Amino acid sequence: MIIGTLKLDNPVISAPMSGISDKAFRLLAKEAGCGLVCTEMISVNALAYDNEKTKFMFDLAGEAGPTGVQIFGSDPARMAEAAAIVRDAGAATVDINMGCPAPKVVKNLEGCALMTDLPLAGKIINAVVKSVDVPVTVKMRKGWDEGSVNAVELAKIAEQCGAAAVTVHGRTRGQFYTGKADRNIIAKVKSAVTIPVIGNGDISEPADAVHMFRQTGCDAVMIGRGALGNPWLFQRTIHLLQTGEETPGPGFGEKIAMAVRHLKMAVGFKGEKRAVREMRKHIAWYLKGIRDSSRVREAVNKAATADELVQILEGYRDYLEESVAN
Repeated sequence: MIIGTLKLDNPVISAPMSGISDKAFRLLAKEAGCGLVCTEMISVNALAYDNEKTKFMFDLAGEAGPTGVQIFGSDPARMAEAAAIVRDAGAATVDINMGCPAPKVVKNLEGCALMTDLPLAGKIINAVVKSVDVPVTVKMRKGWDEGSVNAVELAKIAEQCGAAAVTVHGRTRGQFYTGKADRNIIAKVKSAVTIPVIGNGDISEPADAVHMFRQTGCDAVMIGRGALGNPWLFQRTIHLLQTGEETPGPGFGEKIAMAVRHLKMAVGFKGEKRAVREMRKHIAWYLKGIRDSSRVREAVNKAATADELVQILEGYRDYLEESVAN
């Protein structure tokens, strides 16, 4: 899989997810074999004010890479400046967010709202491409709503402006994350452009990625919500694509051990107070589907320290092991 001048080891990419794709998550995704990992989306307005919290979001120190950095905004000049900043920080690719459906983003004509103004979208892509010497990619949705499906048009504009690849999520902004992702629109984009097309949406099992490739002809897949509490999905998907063989998912012991490890990594990067607060949702994802996990989640949400969380998780593991033994 090649994106511009960047050659990836495989066509499995970890999606940029707000509040999720921090350094700990990226390291785990890369360890699981992802060909490319991505940061959370970075506000170019926050970058313009030299916001320390924002700069921390694309601190790539210690990461093997390649790591893409996603930026969002609506001002072409500011987007170009931000692209240069993240490039200098080590970004292997600069991804332009034209797919985020969040109200606080689209109200400023950012994210998916740019699909309602294709001339402006083109100006942004052109400005970013001219400002950096690394591949520029564009992440989009099917369209704003079913009455304005224009992913093909935006993909063509992206190609004309010099983008090295596009990622298409098969839902409209109106759908947010409900319903099913439309893979036909991804196939239509693939037929309309010559640059690589990355398919995104509804990949929760390795077989889903295989179906995505077959149904759309896409060049790579991007996995997002399916990997929440499940970094094994990346590794299992890569293995299936390369060998045709399915591998089993993790057992409860592996899930709990990974939750503990993820927690300790987060504490190391962010400090205990913030890590404990942010890891509660991750732990809930790791425990999803495991017997009696609801009562454990209640305890997790009340825990104030990392040690408390570890004790809760290890106690839960011991309980499950005893249950299996009996």
